[in-house]
Amino acid sequence: MSHQSLTILAGVALPDALLERLRAPFPQHTFRFESPETVMDHLPDADVLLAWGLPRDRAESAARLKWIQTVSAGVDRVDFEVLRERGIVLTNSSGIHAINIAEHILSLMFAFARRLPDHFDSQRQGLWNHPDRGTVNASPLPFELAGQTLFVVGMGHIGEALAQRAQGLDMNVVGVVRRPDKERLAHVDRVILQAELRTAISEADHVAICMPLTNTTRGMFDVPMLDSMKPGAFLYNIGRGAIVDQTALYERLLDGRLGGAGLDVTSPEPLPAGDPLWKLGNVIITPHTSGTSPKLWGRGVDLWIDNIQRFSNGEPLRNVVDLDAGY
Repeated sequence: MSHQSLTILAGVALPDALLERLRAPFPQHTFRFESPETVMDHLPDADVLLAWGLPRDRAESAARLKWIQTVSAGVDRVDFEVLRERGIVLTNSSGIHAINIAEHILSLMFAFARRLPDHFDSQRQGLWNHPDRGTVNASPLPFELAGQTLFVVGMGHIGEALAQRAQGLDMNVVGVVRRPDKERLAHVDRVILQAELRTAISEADHVAICMPLTNTTRGMFDVPMLDSMKPGAFLYNIGRGAIVDQTALYERLLDGRLGGAGLDVTSPEPLPAGDPLWKLGNVIITPHTSGTSPKLWGRGVDLWIDNIQRFSNGEPLRNVVDLDAGY
């Protein structure tokens, strides 16, 4: 395929310097840079689509499409049936978010450990609330992460980066994987299968959901799973909101059954202003910002250049999505 000229349609908002960096290695190919809002209008010309996804109602116009490279790690904006019907290859950008999202989860963990939400509230009110006065806003007294147990549910690039950093804090890290032959487990103290999670989760002081949304993971953290968690444990979700039964989570946070939750994703998004989760003092909500980093798109462009080169030369692509597994 090295001599074939491709039209690569890109629907991602990047600085001009990064767009040129992406284009420069491939003078044989034609690049069409469009906004995420208008990119689908140009599908008839595309051999390759670099975008957030491909909905079924727009796929019919993409008669030439051979490969989709998503700009995100998640692929829930792509209709898999269309890809199966048409034989279109799908790759994602897994790995480019690992550093910043791992740091985001750790920031949530530290915020709970040091009672930062309470201190922020006190600061805005001009109050000197010393920890000796007990709990404020239903959050616990300060604690140390060292020696506590973290379950990392999903050991992809993000889970691996989180596990590595948590071990550096002297935490006991348990990796939760779908298959026993999963790689990237160098930074965990123990490995369990997802099928064992409900019986083992009571050991965890902290549980980080680092999985994509698939038919298997949707609703995984339901009433029985949440009730199996250790009293006072903390839950963090950077995957997708629909992985967690949000109503059940709210109830267990309200009554103090769980110590707290750090949520970068919710269902729906944006979370409505009247949702009761906003008012809980033991919840930290960030508006799906864990993926944000000034270095993110530079890492993305590096990955996309490598994959375009591989595709051009007929070589195996990186991050090929298993359409049956959903990631």
